[in-house]
Amino acid sequence: MMNIAEFYAGKNLFVTGGTGFIGKVLLEKLLRSCPDINGIYCLVRPKKGLTPHERLESLFEQRLYDKLRTAQPDFMDKVHLVSGDIMEDNLGMSDEARTTLEEKIHIVFHSAATIRFNEPLRLAVQLNMLGVRRMLQVCRRFKNLQVFVHVSTAYANCERKYIDEVVYPPAMEPQKIIDAIGWMDDEMISLITPRLIGHKPNTYTFTKQLAESMLVTEGADLPLAIVRPSIVTAAWQEPLPGWIDNFNGPSGLYIAAGKGLLRSIKADSQVVADFIPVDLPVNMMVAVAWYTAVHKPKQNAKIYHITTGGLNPFTWGEMEGIVMNYFKRNPLEACFRRPKCNLTKSRVLHDYWVLVCHMIPAYIVDMGYRLVGQKPRMVTIYRKLHKALSTLEYFTHREWEWTHTNMDLLKGQMSAEDQKKFYFDPRGMHWPTYLENYCNGTKKFVLKEDPSGLPAARAHIKKTAKHPLHVQHDHADPVLARADRSFPDGPQLLVLHDGPCLQVRAVLPHYFNDQLEQENGTLDCMISRPGGLDRLRRVSMCGCDEAGATIGTLVHTAVIQHTNT
Repeated sequence: MMNIAEFYAGKNLFVTGGTGFIGKVLLEKLLRSCPDINGIYCLVRPKKGLTPHERLESLFEQRLYDKLRTAQPDFMDKVHLVSGDIMEDNLGMSDEARTTLEEKIHIVFHSAATIRFNEPLRLAVQLNMLGVRRMLQVCRRFKNLQVFVHVSTAYANCERKYIDEVVYPPAMEPQKIIDAIGWMDDEMISLITPRLIGHKPNTYTFTKQLAESMLVTEGADLPLAIVRPSIVTAAWQEPLPGWIDNFNGPSGLYIAAGKGLLRSIKADSQVVADFIPVDLPVNMMVAVAWYTAVHKPKQNAKIYHITTGGLNPFTWGEMEGIVMNYFKRNPLEACFRRPKCNLTKSRVLHDYWVLVCHMIPAYIVDMGYRLVGQKPRMVTIYRKLHKALSTLEYFTHREWEWTHTNMDLLKGQMSAEDQKKFYFDPRGMHWPTYLENYCNGTKKFVLKEDPSGLPAARAHIKKTAKHPLHVQHDHADPVLARADRSFPDGPQLLVLHDGPCLQVRAVLPHYFNDQLEQENGTLDCMISRPGGLDRLRRVSMCGCDEAGATIGTLVHTAVIQHTNT
């Protein structure tokens, strides 16, 4: 029986989503590991002022393709641009392009979709659902089609605890959703979205489930296969260990934590973090297309889960420890604070740390930016960070059980050589090594930091350790005594805990420096003030580095309502 590379020899492929995270790795793997492919036709749309041609050229300049470029300098000759858009009828292709595809294409990989959890429902329906319909309408005319591989998500049925390798009937007919979106205005859609998606956490999982239903009903006459990955993360082995090119999902959290921005995540430390390195689902996709076309399984639209939870579990708590230790040893450049992040299931505790460790320091730093004539930005950064955290919260408190029968069956049908060449079994991963490579990947590929900058980054971390931006919370005596030792330039903020309210007083370096020349220590200074502190009163105190030290003098007093929600 022919192996995988032999199957792809002489074949023409049609790929959507080729400029996305999974699509980039898929193109690289196909071209490098199946060098006798005849051609790959990529559907690309204009974006951000770039033409489809410019986007494709820019794509192949990335470091991701270095290994391929060395092995096959002329690999781009096999990649053919198809200008189009899955949002348009006939995919927005020209008649000439459509005719070419109808005559030549043997294999289809459909990974184009919106992966934004909070995408407006209208756009999510257009991309994830109607995109599938338009693909089926076009691909049905392909004269030599052997297989159509659709990339879904393991969370398409996330309202279930146990998820089998089947397409579950949706709570609502897909066409009813499409019809409703057609006549409703955006305001009405926004209002009824929570009721429409029901127990689903977001429009992404909602529309991906409906897309699967549409695929198997409207594409029943086509040779289909569905791959369901969990949270797709940085590469494990191929083409570069730790390769990642975006801030999505865990990557953004790692960078925020490594920069010292992120201090609290609402998560259950004992819950499994179901990450899957991008090269594993890509290898599975390549193998699934081979198996479906060659073996022609009796069950059409066979589903393949590619997740780690039940096979090689690793918890959020274990992840947090490894990531924080890595960034303490290998700090990012220009850190805001020393890396430190806590996981908590408690809403009250999380909200407290968000207020005291995120928002209050952010307002202080922004005040400093204003005083020196710069545009404030820290509050905006934190609001975006909190929005990202809120979209992930559903997945940091729950676990699922996926069956992997078809994955094991697929592996069993592959030769020993192909099992190595197109490896997709997550049981072989070593999590600590992988996560360290992942963190290094965020430094190298996302932030584009040079290793030569590491000594300076370490020196900066030591400096911020001496002048930390952190919070101490206790009774007045011990907190203010520690503040004298911890913040030699003076603390930046005092928070008085008055039952349901937090009274926030900005207490900045120059204020302290002036007063301490005349008074005996911070504690006596504070207690001697009119309306000063009771020694048993509960307080928090923050300190920061030079950025905070530029702010100036005592600037304001504010009362912030603190709610236990």
